[in-house]
Amino acid sequence: MYRTHTCGELRLADASKKVQLAGWVQRVRRLGGMTFIDLRDRYGITQLTVSEKTPENIRLAAEKLGREFVLQVEGLVVERTSKNSKIPTGDVEVSLLALRVLSAAELPPFTIEDESDGGEELRAKYRYLDLRRNPVKNALMLRHRVAQEARKYLDAQNFLEIETPFLIKSTPEGARDFVVPSRVHPGEFYALPQSPQTFKQLLMVAGYDRYFQLVRCFRDEDLRADRQPEFTQIDCEMAFVEREDILQTFGGMMQHLFRRVLDVALDAIPRMTYADAMRDYGCDKPDVRFGMKIKELTQQVQGNGFAAFDSAAYVGGICASGCAAYTRRQLDELTEWVKRPQIGAKGLVYLRLTDDGVKSSVDKFYPAEALQQLAAALGARQGDLILLLAGNRKQALNALCELRLEMGARLGLRRRGAFAPLWVVDFPLLDWDSEAQRFYAMHHPFTAPQPNDLPLFMSGDREALKSVRADAYDFVVNGVELGGGSIRIFDAAIQQQMFKVLGFTPEDAEYKFGFLTSAFKFGAPPHGGIAFGFDRLCSMFGGSDSIRDYIAFPKNNAARDTMIDSPSRIDNAQLEELGIEVAGERGK
Repeated sequence: MYRTHTCGELRLADASKKVQLAGWVQRVRRLGGMTFIDLRDRYGITQLTVSEKTPENIRLAAEKLGREFVLQVEGLVVERTSKNSKIPTGDVEVSLLALRVLSAAELPPFTIEDESDGGEELRAKYRYLDLRRNPVKNALMLRHRVAQEARKYLDAQNFLEIETPFLIKSTPEGARDFVVPSRVHPGEFYALPQSPQTFKQLLMVAGYDRYFQLVRCFRDEDLRADRQPEFTQIDCEMAFVEREDILQTFGGMMQHLFRRVLDVALDAIPRMTYADAMRDYGCDKPDVRFGMKIKELTQQVQGNGFAAFDSAAYVGGICASGCAAYTRRQLDELTEWVKRPQIGAKGLVYLRLTDDGVKSSVDKFYPAEALQQLAAALGARQGDLILLLAGNRKQALNALCELRLEMGARLGLRRRGAFAPLWVVDFPLLDWDSEAQRFYAMHHPFTAPQPNDLPLFMSGDREALKSVRADAYDFVVNGVELGGGSIRIFDAAIQQQMFKVLGFTPEDAEYKFGFLTSAFKFGAPPHGGIAFGFDRLCSMFGGSDSIRDYIAFPKNNAARDTMIDSPSRIDNAQLEELGIEVAGERGK
């Protein structure tokens, strides 16, 4: 065998044992007549020693070693005279009796250390080397543990893990599909699944009342730090359930994961309506680790001759406690920050509650008494800073949301290691697009209306439809949506009404979803489900804002894999075999 022990296993109790180890050379240190070799595998590092007493052939071989050489060694475990408390094996070393180079290595393009000298692009190109570094290794070990704990919990709750197809039918409604041409059926295409949505509903029809899958999904969409073209979900569905059953079951799963992986006990998970989230936080995934709620002040501030407020559909503000001492320079910097294209505000109004009274950038338009009333409306006290933004409601709330998060970060209120989960419920079922003059599904076309709103939904009246709430829910932690789902439509008449409201012709609905509506004719149970973003969950557990570190072979922000140079062209013979027009042949 290549090894009797791993490089992270040996302790003082193993002294005098003859052992075999195998791994990579982390570094070589030559000090006079002694050579010290740090041998690394994924379990840890063990120091090897070569002295003047070591056989000459081993001493000669050790002189030729470099970083990342792969070795097999044999030696005696001895107690170290100079111990290293920074590593678990630091009390011992292995005095070499035999050394075999299994594979020589070129000098790596960057150092394989926790703090590497390689930039992100270079490390991505040599991802297989980056994977040897402890931070990436630990991230993937964390990912493994989260996956295993999720499986344990769901198995204990009688869920079955069932695989669903990767080559499916394209149903373009939402994000763009990745499509795959069929050689056997020229001119026809498969799509890679954005989620296993319809298949897990079919499993409910089939009687598999508790399903889950850690499943790969694919979406051709613009990328951010928390998005990849291919990603993993903890995908789940249950039959004979209402919303409360889903929230209890999967709230329990999240409590289990936080407890078992992070040793963090989550209390009962609070709930917040979509309307309250938008009103108080400006978004549907609020970070509730801190207060600083948004307060609408439109009526209080209008009618005083300040055009920016008088012409605005919405004026709102936040109170930053203890920030009245902000300098003019700091306030100007904040103003420029909110005027960036990513935020989109036209300007920023401030009120400082100082020892000398309220100081404001709009003093000439508002008497002191009016400013005091604004401060009181926001619950501000002496020493606080009030920040106001105006515009149309959607844009102003979005800008206030971003400003609140920025101030929370600057004041140290968004603490890593503190977790504030909540369920966001009562989403709108539909989103009206005034330009396209049509409704879109806020979640997807299979989300059920809330039972109390069903008459409004079935009426088909446009204004009534705008107020229909979905039987949907999102799981949010620290301002990040980790999961979302809904109770599904299982009544054929309601599903047909949904297709009609979304603008599908009967022919379109039958072509795209006929297999599902046909299945419902054979007895569909009430059902609902949820999917958690597994990569996002792992990155949150690891304290990172990027999911790339928690994926073994991620794409970059241009959706490219620079290691294997993908996507890439394919040759003309392959294109012809697939019935796809060869480049340069158009017009012939």
